[in-house]
Order: sequence, then structure tokens, then C-alpha cells
Amino acid sequence: MLAGFHRANYWLGSSPLKLAGGTPALPGYTWMCATPGNSARDTSRPSSRHCHDAPMALLEIKNLQLDFVSHDGAARAVDGVSLRLDIGETVCLVGESGCGKSVTAQSIARLVPTPPARYVGGEILLNSRDVLKMTPDELLTIRGGVVSYVFQEPSASLNPVFRVGAQIKESLKLHRPDKANDAEVIRLLKLVGIPAPESRLKNYPFEMSGGMQQRVMIAMALASEPKLLVADEPTTALDVTIQAQILDLLRDLKQRLGMAILLITHNLGIVGDIADRVAVMYAGQIVELAPARDLLQRPSHPYTKALMASVPKLHGDAKRLNAIPGNVPRIGSFPSGCRFAPRCAIAKEECKQTAPELIEVEPRRWVRCPFWSQP
Repeated sequence: MLAGFHRANYWLGSSPLKLAGGTPALPGYTWMCATPGNSARDTSRPSSRHCHDAPMALLEIKNLQLDFVSHDGAARAVDGVSLRLDIGETVCLVGESGCGKSVTAQSIARLVPTPPARYVGGEILLNSRDVLKMTPDELLTIRGGVVSYVFQEPSASLNPVFRVGAQIKESLKLHRPDKANDAEVIRLLKLVGIPAPESRLKNYPFEMSGGMQQRVMIAMALASEPKLLVADEPTTALDVTIQAQILDLLRDLKQRLGMAILLITHNLGIVGDIADRVAVMYAGQIVELAPARDLLQRPSHPYTKALMASVPKLHGDAKRLNAIPGNVPRIGSFPSGCRFAPRCAIAKEECKQTAPELIEVEPRRWVRCPFWSQP
């Protein structure tokens, strides 16, 4: 523990302790500052004298709630999600398809169209500015300038009728017009490991492999020098060898450029290679949040345990792969009580009646299940 301050988290019953000004504490990051010889005092801002070494928050999502509205009414897709990323940190957001991972990530820059989406409540603080209160002109400055996205299908994201060099240069014109030239495009292509970049910048997307196209997408995302890179399942359409190369590239770029990464995936096999912390989502909620190594070695929530058990193993004599019964519930049709209860192996009758809160069960580990310690 560093001299002069320490990090702690407090929950009273099922409600999070609120900081000064009524701000609820984020999972894993309630600060208490203490002067030598005095007891600690809760504060919403670390003391500049005694807490100057505190991690700097790049992104803070606080109790985000988002609905999709149709003629049948409103359906809650993201329900009370709170998450924080510090500068230079990598957080993986994992879960099955339909859990709300991509919607949560796209909400960071308000990329979800409104309508049909509607931001009902919460805050998204990016560099301490609330994205949900920004004007359209302000949003243009953060999209690419502060947060950039790499999507899972590069062939669908790249324009097939423009050369890749022109597409990267377009990003430069928007955010760094003084660098919108071939020399900077070549530098970016070299940065992401594309060989012979002088000739590759003249290629059309269809002339490149899937792995090369994904590297071009990463180069476009890095062109604006963002503080946060959101990679939405960037390895899904690639073979395992290229997946490893893309993960190595992201890890190397993070270290060299000092940016934070939010990596969205449903593949737990890649989490341990890159993540500092892992947030597990199910049915629009975070059900477990923990350091990556702790979560992979000792998963706590029944859903996380089921995900881990479903990962194929190269050893053992199992004749069938493990699978989670049932499906992720559709938005607007979430069950009452615990949303995972209909598929949970240890669910009790009370699980179907009472919705569990996300509570801190161990230091830096948050779980949305009162029976998390049961085998």
C-alpha cells in the first residue's frame, strides 16, 4: 500500500456507498485519502497532496441505462452498467452474443442511433466530460479524436471502391490535417506490421487478406492518436494464427502508445493474453468484475464458471463438450429475479424472485450472485 492513501470499497447491505455529492462508487474504485496519523476520510476527489499517485480515470461509465424503443414499447438493453478504465489499462468485456457488450461499447461515443435507442439514465464520463450531454459538434471531436473503434468484420467496414491509403488519409484529414499525407499513411501501415507499405497503400480492400484488412482498420483507428481503443471482437473472423498476431499487435501498440483498450469478445481463450481486468456481461448487466488472472483461475459467478467450463480442452477424456443450456433472454423478456436463474445449475427458488445486486465479495472482485461461493 502506498504511503498516505489506500483504495477501498464499501457496500451497505445491497446499496453502494455514495461519495460526496451523491456520486455512487464504481466497482473497484472508491477512494479514501488519509493524512499521516489521522483516520481515513471518504472523498470524491483524491487529495492532491496525499493521493497524487492515484490511477487516472480515462473512462467512467456510471449506472448506464439504455432502451430500444419500438411500436411495442421500450426494451431495456443495457441495465445499470458501471465500468471504469484507467489510462493505459486493458479491460475485456466478455459474454455470449446478445448480452449487450457491443451496445455498451458503442454508447461510449454515442454511436447507437437515437431512435431507436434512448439513453434513459446514467453517465459516460470520458476525460471527465459526460458524453450523454455533449452536442453533435462536441461528439465529432471525441469520435476518433479521443476514442476509436475497430470492428469485427473489416471487409464490411472498409469501403471496397477506395484504396486503403485513401481511407486512412481520410481519418487523418478529420483529426490531424497537417499529417494527411502518404508519408504518415506509410508510417501507420508500418506501425501495424504491414510489409511493403509503400505499395500496399494503393491496394483495394479485396486485394488484402482478412488479417491485413484488420491491420488496416487498426491503422485507421490509430491515425487520430486516440486515448482509448475499442476493439469489438477484432479476431472473430480470423484463423487462430492471425488472431495471435492481432493480439500481439494490440499489446505492443498499447505499450508503445500508452493508450487504454476495451476489448469485446466471447472467446475466453484470448482474455488471459491481454487483459488487466475482465467484466462479464449477461442480459444487459455486469455479473462479475475482477482482475483477469483471478477470474480465470477462480471464476465466481455461475455464469462465468459455465463459460469457463465450455472452453474446449486439449487433455482429458470428455466425450462431449460442455454447453450452457438454453439461450440468452431477449431484451424486453428478461426473467424476474436473477436473469441467469433459468440456466443456472445452482439456482434456488429465491433466485427467481429477488434480483441480486453487484457486490464486492473480495478485494477488487465484484459478483452479482449471493451464492457465488457454492461449487
